[in-house]
Amino acid sequence: MGEDAEAAGYNAVNPSTIKRKGGFKATSFIFALSALENMGFVANMVSLVLYFSYKLYFDLSTSANTLTNLMGSTFLLSMVGGFISDTYLNRFLTCVIFGTLEVLALSMMTIQAHSESLLPTPCGKSSCLKGGAAVYFYTSLCLLALGVGGVKGSMPALGADQFDAKDPKEAKGLGSYFNWLLLSSVTGAAIGTTVIVWVSTNKNNHNWWKGFLITAVAAFLGYVFLLLGKPFYRLHVPKDSPFMRIAQVITVAVKNGGLSHPESPSELYEINEKDSESTTAKIAHTQQLRWLDKAAILGQNTEPSPWKVCTVTQVEEVKVLTRMIPIIGSTIILNTCMAQLQTFSVQQGYRMDPHLGSFKVPSASIPVIPLIFMIILIPIYDRLFVPFIRKFTNHPSGITQLQRVGLGLVLSSLSMAIAALVEVKRRNQSLKNPLQPISLFWLGFQYGIFGIADMFTLVGLLEFYYKEAPVGMRSLSTSFTFISQAIGYFLSSVFVDGINSVSRRIAPSRKGWLHGQDLDRNNLNLFFWFLAILSALNFFNYLFWAMRYKYKTDDDQNGEEDSCKVTDGGCLLEESTNGKS
Repeated sequence: MGEDAEAAGYNAVNPSTIKRKGGFKATSFIFALSALENMGFVANMVSLVLYFSYKLYFDLSTSANTLTNLMGSTFLLSMVGGFISDTYLNRFLTCVIFGTLEVLALSMMTIQAHSESLLPTPCGKSSCLKGGAAVYFYTSLCLLALGVGGVKGSMPALGADQFDAKDPKEAKGLGSYFNWLLLSSVTGAAIGTTVIVWVSTNKNNHNWWKGFLITAVAAFLGYVFLLLGKPFYRLHVPKDSPFMRIAQVITVAVKNGGLSHPESPSELYEINEKDSESTTAKIAHTQQLRWLDKAAILGQNTEPSPWKVCTVTQVEEVKVLTRMIPIIGSTIILNTCMAQLQTFSVQQGYRMDPHLGSFKVPSASIPVIPLIFMIILIPIYDRLFVPFIRKFTNHPSGITQLQRVGLGLVLSSLSMAIAALVEVKRRNQSLKNPLQPISLFWLGFQYGIFGIADMFTLVGLLEFYYKEAPVGMRSLSTSFTFISQAIGYFLSSVFVDGINSVSRRIAPSRKGWLHGQDLDRNNLNLFFWFLAILSALNFFNYLFWAMRYKYKTDDDQNGEEDSCKVTDGGCLLEESTNGKS
């Protein structure tokens, strides 16, 4: 940070002090937040469709679309958290501020679920909410989406910042961090989908306020843990706006469109390390997307300035983000499939036999099956599979991040095919003998397979976006994982409405595949088959882009070292440069 840092009152520390910061000691507080916050988030994600249907009296499609729009907005707003933590606030403060909004929203939902004056009465319409109760309801949902989204956009990168990628030991820890972050999330989610969902749906859906209260208290405790860990964190100093840097490259490249490429990439503009006050790590030139290189051509008699010429490093940052776009797009359909397991599959379970012996299992608790799979498999994967396969691949994570994502995409397609077969069996039995429905645990097949798919894709994407992104864009980049989920949830709403509209016109009955509230009179199995086929086609699209993706080479990261300065509450990091100009 140089003179600016000293002026700000930061004190330089020796390497032994740096080593006392970060690592798994620091991330243990983040794991606690992840578990407690996801306890409520996932419980709401899998059960709110029942709250909308049986407490707010939304119809089938309105309940599903309200939930998918909420989830889509939540994940889309993760980009806001990522942008703010990269540009204005550090990742720790971003988590605290948006976490406060999340706790406030959950408190508002608790009050509404407990107050009869804020709840509607049955009206036979698609939605019975109106007036002040509707304003209160949608305000709480907006605050929830903003709060949760902001935290998800900054928390994964905050934890990853606690590991130095240039230290061989810590580099392995970085790969394990994302596995253990997922493990903490699913452990909390498993408690949420069992205990909290059971409390919420108990006594004929009259205990929703208690469930919301538990989620609010759990989230509050999670952020208390986050605050307690502040002295142990390595906190990165925010840099210039990533959007501004991207805009500069595109603008200058367009302006220089008529210029010819130099004979050698070494003639492109880059700031000499000795003359630079910047601590941004240099990135080596690549041959892909060469039209962007024109942004790094310095014209004759032109003084270097941000909107006249860009450095090779700045151009390469935009190239990295551009190469990521097809990967983001290829994972959207997987998240559309995930949305079905949190909406229609929950409604399937409500029409099935929920008894395990004498115990009645809430249908919304069935997602605990993939969570249990993941709780068992993640430690096995991290402690046994990765070290074993690492001997053959020499890759710190065993297999590449994109290989993990590919496995997940295949399994998601299989999950939807199984969901279609189970729905046929459920509906046939229900029509044959409504008093003897099939067991709720038939849903375990589709949930279990998708849980394994999620284990591969979510961790693979988070690690991929963090490692591949420029240092100053890591929060924004990890939020791409959630952007894909956001678009997937919104796309689910589009598919539901679109397929209903089309099938209503062509079906002999003049009714859509997903009309009304009676699943036995619908064709949900055909919708699942549609998603299974679409997922299979999407996998081949993913292969096309993944096989052409160029990972950042070791040379790209040679200049990336962390210098650390501490304040009273933590270790502030800036990225220094050892690369060649």
